[in-house]
Amino acid sequence: MDQVPRTKTDSGDSSARDEQAAIETSGLTKRYGDDVLAVDDLNLTVYEGEIFGFLGPNGAGKSTTIDVLMDYVRPTSGSATVLGFDAQADTRAIHQRVGILPDGYGLYDRLTGRKHLEYAVDLKGADDDPATLLERVGLDPSAADRAVGGYSKGMTQRLALAIALVGDPDLLILDEPSSGLDPNGVRLVREIARDHADRGGTVFFSSHILSQVEAVCDRVAILNRGRLVAVDSIGGLRDALGTGSTVTLAVDAIPDELTLGELAGVTDVAVDGRTIRVNVDDPAAKVAVIDRIREDGAAVLDVSIAESSLEDLFTAYTGDTPSEAAAQEVGE
Repeated sequence: MDQVPRTKTDSGDSSARDEQAAIETSGLTKRYGDDVLAVDDLNLTVYEGEIFGFLGPNGAGKSTTIDVLMDYVRPTSGSATVLGFDAQADTRAIHQRVGILPDGYGLYDRLTGRKHLEYAVDLKGADDDPATLLERVGLDPSAADRAVGGYSKGMTQRLALAIALVGDPDLLILDEPSSGLDPNGVRLVREIARDHADRGGTVFFSSHILSQVEAVCDRVAILNRGRLVAVDSIGGLRDALGTGSTVTLAVDAIPDELTLGELAGVTDVAVDGRTIRVNVDDPAAKVAVIDRIREDGAAVLDVSIAESSLEDLFTAYTGDTPSEAAAQEVGE
């Protein structure tokens, strides 16, 4: 069947984004035997032009979902589309338009980095310059003609990222893209993701490094035991849980009577020496807290406000701390 090439939409056009789904699953389910339910009735939409974070602890079903999208495994039930194509019926069309950095990729030890890229360019019928791709991912040109078997983990990760970028794909799927990278490499991944979205592409970003997801993603989905437990912007997830903010105030002296607990939106008050920490679930309460402490008779010397982090939200939704999830990557 002839396929009609898709064009990238302008990521600045919110109406176009709302109408065009880069990834869509409906009732997607994958079982392995009778005992393992890897993905459970997943209904998910990722819009064109956004950077979408896909999170979950070990065994949540993240990599299985990606495997179904790329037709590496077949679903037990439900359906999935990628860039408007059926994930199982239109595999070739999808692979031509998608660049993927999979978790647990394999490279050929005896081939050079340049040969890997040349092969990927030929396979996609693209016209990319391997040297330009190597420069884009920060891989030293002197390594281009060395066998990949002598590469470090970080070097192979950069090469795999370069391969994913071949053909300027409409959709870039990054599964644990920061594995083995130093801080400069991690920053580079963020820059590449932003640049890809700025030019109209879509990025599906699966990672256990939550700070990186929080820094770059427009929306995030949290998967737990195969089920989608949350999907929203970071701000939306905070609002849904009511985790709010923590206002920390340094004062000259603690008043004899603190009446902060009477304020609407204040959920907790803690005193440590001359420091008062107040949890609030209403943005308007932040200013009210400062005013009330002054009314109670204290001089405010310093104020800091901390929003709930993605790590906090991850723990609240899944019951796993980020460190526990990161330590159990195998089998996701």
